Amino acid sequence: MKIVMLSIYLFSGSLFSQDVQDTAHQTNAIRDNIPNFYPALVENITYRLSWLSGNFKNFAAWKKESREKVLECLLKPPQPAPFNPVVIAEQDRGSYITQKIVFNLTAESRVLGYLLIPKGKGPFPAVLLLHDHGARFDIGKEKLVEPFADSAGRIASAHEWVEKLYGGRFIGDELAKRGYVCFATDALNWSDRGGAGYEGQQALASNLLNAGMSYAGLIAWEDMYVAEFLATRSVVDPTRVIAMGLSMGSFRAWQVSALSDRIAGSVAICWMSTRKGLLARGGNLTRGQSSFTTTHPGISNFLDYPDVASIACPKPTLIYNGDQDKLFPSASVREAYAVMHRVWDSQKAGERLETKLWNAGHVFNREMQDEAFQWLDKQFR
Repeated sequence: MKIVMLSIYLFSGSLFSQDVQDTAHQTNAIRDNIPNFYPALVENITYRLSWLSGNFKNFAAWKKESREKVLECLLKPPQPAPFNPVVIAEQDRGSYITQKIVFNLTAESRVLGYLLIPKGKGPFPAVLLLHDHGARFDIGKEKLVEPFADSAGRIASAHEWVEKLYGGRFIGDELAKRGYVCFATDALNWSDRGGAGYEGQQALASNLLNAGMSYAGLIAWEDMYVAEFLATRSVVDPTRVIAMGLSMGSFRAWQVSALSDRIAGSVAICWMSTRKGLLARGGNLTRGQSSFTTTHPGISNFLDYPDVASIACPKPTLIYNGDQDKLFPSASVREAYAVMHRVWDSQKAGERLETKLWNAGHVFNREMQDEAFQWLDKQFR
């Protein structure tokens, strides 16, 4: 009888209600889509494979082990295939030719790209152009090369975008005028490889993970394959292939320089920071969505962003950020720069690393371009 009465008492309205509302016995779980224990996780991140960790004495051995770890974190690569390129259209632009080329990027994907070839006697230095994210998916390669033989809507979209972020210039065309072969194609989900858009990119990332791949990893592997494609063109000097990009394209530029021996250096604009600097509540990286294009599973247990970029040392590397860029807090940018300078200096290659915080936002404006192009000419022309 006492047991029955106790059960009734426990589940009577007042006491049951009090128990449900009393959360003093547990911690709060989630706020702003972030676990409330997240700050402790972030604070406890260490990078045992960093060159600056003190765990390594031989730089070449460190580079080999660190690169292998990054490649492991990219997960399963797509299958390579003979490129079999075909030129499907061509436009004479005065001092250079622009070609539309279709080629096998992988065994699964035959894609369209723009190849810009200066007139004159080659082989020429080359620039692998890597487009930004921008939450703008109707254009990809067209953010970097002026499109032709395309829809009026896409051409207008490309011009609008370069006015907004690139000072009204298609940087591929500017570089071709300066004597560089340039190549640009689309990452998965942009332009001719589009389809998921902004809302669908998380599902795209999930589906790739369920197939044993990652979205960021796929982009990285494909960038390495494109570097191989560009370096093996007869008009290109394979010892002078440089990667360049803004925003997500910047991340891709220093990343492919770190991972591919086909890349001789990089120009990376507006994507460099420490990981801890980007994992603050309210930061863009904590929102999901576009972060899946730059997030490799497990890498944060081993290397920070500037550590990965430093695998490229002693290659010539230029990295710019804007001090008004809300996506990359200036303090974290400076911390990342300091890490990279310590690495390049340790290899007596400090003069090959150029970093600068501009009085600018998340852009690659004309002034920044002019200075970057002059640096590029000095290093590779």
